[in-house]
Amino acid sequence: GEKRAQEFKKHGILNIYDLLTYYPTSYQDRRSYVSAEALVPGMETCVNCWLKGGVRTYRKRRNFSISSAVFVDETGTFSCVWYNQPYIDRMLRPNVLYTLYGKVEKSNRGLQMVNPVVESNENSRVTGKIVPVYPMNKGIGNKTLQKMLHEAIQRYLPLMPEPLPVSVMEKYKLMPLQEAIQNIHFPVDYLVLEKARQRIAFEAFFLFQMSVAKLKYMGRKKGIVYTKIDGAFEKRLPFCLTEAQQKVVRTVKEDFVSGFAMNRLIQGDVGSGKTAVAAYAMDLTLKNGYQAAMMAPTEILALQHYKTLQNLFPEVQTAFLTSSTSKKEKQKIKNGLASGDVRLVIGTHALIQEDVAFQNLGLVVTDEQHRFGVTQRTKLGLKGKSPHVLVMTATPIPRTLALILYGDLDISVIDSLPPGRQKVDTFCVGDNYRTRVYTFLKERIAAGEQAYIICPLVEESDAVDAKDATSFAEKLRSVLPNTVVGLLHGKMKDKEKESVMQDFADAKISVLVATTVVEVGVDVPNATVMIIENAERFGLSQLHQLRGRVGRGKKKSYCILFAQTRNPETLQRLKVIEKSTDGFYISEMDLKLRGPGDFFGTRQHGIPALKTANPMEDTALLYQAKEAVDGLISGVLCVSQQEKKTLNSVLHHCFFKKEITEILN
Repeated sequence: GEKRAQEFKKHGILNIYDLLTYYPTSYQDRRSYVSAEALVPGMETCVNCWLKGGVRTYRKRRNFSISSAVFVDETGTFSCVWYNQPYIDRMLRPNVLYTLYGKVEKSNRGLQMVNPVVESNENSRVTGKIVPVYPMNKGIGNKTLQKMLHEAIQRYLPLMPEPLPVSVMEKYKLMPLQEAIQNIHFPVDYLVLEKARQRIAFEAFFLFQMSVAKLKYMGRKKGIVYTKIDGAFEKRLPFCLTEAQQKVVRTVKEDFVSGFAMNRLIQGDVGSGKTAVAAYAMDLTLKNGYQAAMMAPTEILALQHYKTLQNLFPEVQTAFLTSSTSKKEKQKIKNGLASGDVRLVIGTHALIQEDVAFQNLGLVVTDEQHRFGVTQRTKLGLKGKSPHVLVMTATPIPRTLALILYGDLDISVIDSLPPGRQKVDTFCVGDNYRTRVYTFLKERIAAGEQAYIICPLVEESDAVDAKDATSFAEKLRSVLPNTVVGLLHGKMKDKEKESVMQDFADAKISVLVATTVVEVGVDVPNATVMIIENAERFGLSQLHQLRGRVGRGKKKSYCILFAQTRNPETLQRLKVIEKSTDGFYISEMDLKLRGPGDFFGTRQHGIPALKTANPMEDTALLYQAKEAVDGLISGVLCVSQQEKKTLNSVLHHCFFKKEITEILN
């Protein structure tokens, strides 16, 4: 019917396939039975019993009825009450053995069950079994959904094709799909239920990985081949590359001679030296006669890269292009890029304007890639004929999540810091330490150092009990009367933000009160103190990113977390950041404690809801699915023509198409 169809539509159920794959969120074990004399308050159980007497129903008010009855078995009696179920008296008959399932409560008349499920012993559907519970609203009850699923399984499940090739199912000992769907809805026991869940989770990971692999390999373009891949670039650097950096450089060199356009993500902790690797790639690009471009999310970060690269490539004509570049200078840079005179350009979104053209673009580097959408990155890549693409992120992402988020990219990890980087001492404290912290802050400022203070809110809110940057900056100016206190938040105009950040970088501001807008920012080696208010409101990975703003110079640095909570679980979570400086370990713990949807603080990154699959809990299944996809692509695992046809058909109507689009955007 139309009304029911609308209710189903709210839950994404538009057809029989959607219904069959609308999986339970939990289960009730209704297999335990007790006698009437063994009932105790709080117990949820089944009782085999007979109706004693009849059912009494009376209306308390117009749309509210109460039905009650007494039941008996060989050991004793107990009562039952049903609210707004007047049909109960038509259902129940004497001399029939019933199974009742419900929660036992204490009443004035003794023990009673409230709104118990009633079934005759001969036709039990949900008593004496493991019963699925679905995330439905009041529009469609659990009982109705179970009944419809019983019918759908009997009539339509045999028509559902098996998407997994036999070779994959045999290698990983997987339950057939039809059997798995039957048992995830109506399991005979918990062992079979877990096997069914694992099969469906594996398939979710497998189809997702296969879809991403199709995007990756079908979209793989012929690329520029570099003939000169050796050089003396390291002599330009004031330091030696770490083994982790050298490993990534070797991989980048392999990409440059492969014949295909590089599409690589460099993932590394704050300060791990990603920029040095990018500069190495630029050096090889320039040596081979091509142009290189680097795009950063903010003007001040782009300027920092520009100054660094200018020093590394003094003989190369280098340009800096942003929206604030003067019209005359912009035109000059654009002419230089089109003619090939400008070999290296660093900038912001201004680089992807339509009138920016390159003569022979060979390499595109995107810094802090999660700040750009795929459209923005692609636009820069389209400025050349299949240039190599290198994207960088300072957000350490657990491998389990990276396999899903960045399955279309080749991933390189810089998993160690350069020697000499000092550990940032981290302390989690309560408000009782505030006076001591302010005294310490004054000492660091008096020593000529600078500090960040991070607040979760921009302005005061009645709805949220947390520090806001605007009023906190005002308060701090009275606490530190002879200190220049700056304010930075996301509601400020870009020009204003850039100006404040530049003043802080130039040491004109001693204390910068800000929101998480500084999470990705310019290096300020003189900043040695990071204070984070309401630290309990931030994820561990975000706290680690913020902490990475200090400790960029040679001076000892500190991070102080003010926690306004006594919740032991929250305090235990904050202990992780207090004790560890390993971004990858912290990110793993963050994913485990908060789940993939909240890993980045919001859900806009489109991490797919894979129904029964959890990337953190099902790590082994995720790796197996990836291994199976690689095996099919390489030909290690065999697949028949019919299986290939079925799999292609499933992928064509890919159930993850929306999630993949969201991730890539």
